[in-house]
Amino acid sequence: MDIIFLNSLRIDTVIGVWDWERRIRQTLIMDIEIGTDISQAGASDDINDTVDYQAVSDRIMTFTRGSEFKLIEALGEGIVKMIMSEFNVAWMRLKINKQGVVRHVRDIGIIIERGTRG
Repeated sequence: MDIIFLNSLRIDTVIGVWDWERRIRQTLIMDIEIGTDISQAGASDDINDTVDYQAVSDRIMTFTRGSEFKLIEALGEGIVKMIMSEFNVAWMRLKINKQGVVRHVRDIGIIIERGTRG
């Protein structure tokens, strides 16, 4: 299996359980890995034979900016289900980093891996 990745995608959104978090936009940092076979795109040099990472990035940004989840777990599940369905991929790994939320901790977040690596 080949992997297309997008690292450090930064998106501002409303996220969090506390009242102060519901009144502001916070920056989330996402790393995305999508498992797919890129051999056809390698042979054809045609974007239609691969997963368009610009389209994936745009879709995640639109979804996230328009969301108001309380938990990054719920946001992450929504993103993974959407990308796997809309882009017809069998495996995906998503890391969401919500910096500065816990005192004395720079990075805090989740990693979700769904599907089958082939």
